[in-house]
Amino acid sequence: MKAASIHKVLIANRGEIAVRVIRGCHELGLATVAVFSEADRTALHVRNATEAYPIGPAPSAESYLKEEVIIQTALRSGADAIHPGYGFLSENARFAQMVMDAGLIWIGPPPGAIDAMGSKTGARQRMVAAGVPVVPGTTESIETEEEALQIAIGIGFPVMLKAAGGGGGKGMRRVDRAEDFEAAWRQARSEALRSFKNDAVYLEKFVENPKHVEIQVLADSYGKTVHLFERDCSVQRRNQKVIEETPCPVLPQQTRLAMAAVAVKAAEAVGYVGAGTCEFLYSQASGDFYFLEMNTRLQVEHPITELVTGVDLVRAQLRIAMGEPLWFEQEDIKQVGHAIECRVYAEDPANNFAPAPGKISGLREPGGPWVRVDSGVYAGYEVPIYYDPMIAKLICWGQTREEAISRSIRALREYRVRGIRTSIPFFSAVLRDPDFLDGRYSTGFLSPERLERLAQATQNDEIATIAATIARFEADTQPTRATPATGKVSAWKLSGRLRR
Repeated sequence: MKAASIHKVLIANRGEIAVRVIRGCHELGLATVAVFSEADRTALHVRNATEAYPIGPAPSAESYLKEEVIIQTALRSGADAIHPGYGFLSENARFAQMVMDAGLIWIGPPPGAIDAMGSKTGARQRMVAAGVPVVPGTTESIETEEEALQIAIGIGFPVMLKAAGGGGGKGMRRVDRAEDFEAAWRQARSEALRSFKNDAVYLEKFVENPKHVEIQVLADSYGKTVHLFERDCSVQRRNQKVIEETPCPVLPQQTRLAMAAVAVKAAEAVGYVGAGTCEFLYSQASGDFYFLEMNTRLQVEHPITELVTGVDLVRAQLRIAMGEPLWFEQEDIKQVGHAIECRVYAEDPANNFAPAPGKISGLREPGGPWVRVDSGVYAGYEVPIYYDPMIAKLICWGQTREEAISRSIRALREYRVRGIRTSIPFFSAVLRDPDFLDGRYSTGFLSPERLERLAQATQNDEIATIAATIARFEADTQPTRATPATGKVSAWKLSGRLRR
């Protein structure tokens, strides 16, 4: 591959991932172009970029998903390349090809690789042909409800209906009984159409109590592909990851290496270039693992891999896009220590995790050794209602899992977001849960019953904190008394005020 010259990168995204990519570009001396909807005019990624351009109204379908507008903005700004981040157009093979046809550099895998792995059913077909174990189910999308029901009966309930054209928990429904199939079929197709403009769904056997484990891969344009080990993404709410960690606390080393080898093989099979992730289900009971899908983009949880391997994945994407060969060998990559990520959402745990947009009146992010915050907000910022409610990610590293957990709990305790409700107190409760501490939790860990219990614990902690704050305020605002003999202020009162 001929080396490509990149001087300016347009980031076709918003929020914390746009900020993350902008920082990676600036570290390499590259200018950056932010794009923004009307709702994001004052967003942090707009402030951090070298220059910024409006691309449309607040709804993403009228702004961040407008392919032609984004490409024309890149050309108008003089950008050489486009980085898609994750979500939006990041796994859109047509958009990737449009970028390249416009004479711009696409910072991502080739359109053919996106297309091959973007279809979940097509990816399953390729893996079956390659001898990779997949979850029992269909390798093609299903046309009718009647056909799908018969297949489900043949496989045996429970089963999962899944969108063929996307992921992220959208268009996914678990079905436990034939009586529930019709409603789940309609819901899955409707949500798939809204999320991916494609209502095709396929069917898989539901694996009871599995771990959701993924392998990070990185490939250059010269045929070299390496893995950067695994991430455990089993803490999920409504099929959406909320806490991730690496290494997986219960994965045997032999299984880890076998899973990684399969991921590298899958990437090589489609001529993959750049950063990508293969997802698997791991059965703790049998020790078996099954290929689920490949995400042909940077993952939300990529920072924990960066902390345990020392590889900056965003800079790696940029360097690979500029034609550089991989600068390390597989044996150079080691897992050092343990890392945990908590996705911070603007939502109310006490109200069934309903989105809680609004103005952030105050913000104090945690710090200290081995604490990282990837944020897309600031004090005074108005969190819009139009997009995913994730506003930041807290990432903590420790020499051991126990140290990473205790550091995360400490950092969550320091984290202050005023003006809106967030998931921060909820994560503090999760990280103290005995089943999480045990490490053998599965994708069913956040059951409705546990969610209710943790949400209640979150409320109780908040009430206790408020009560303590009020008590301290009342004590500190009481009239200060002087002693009759000396007229001096009591020493304990002074020290109490100084400790505040």
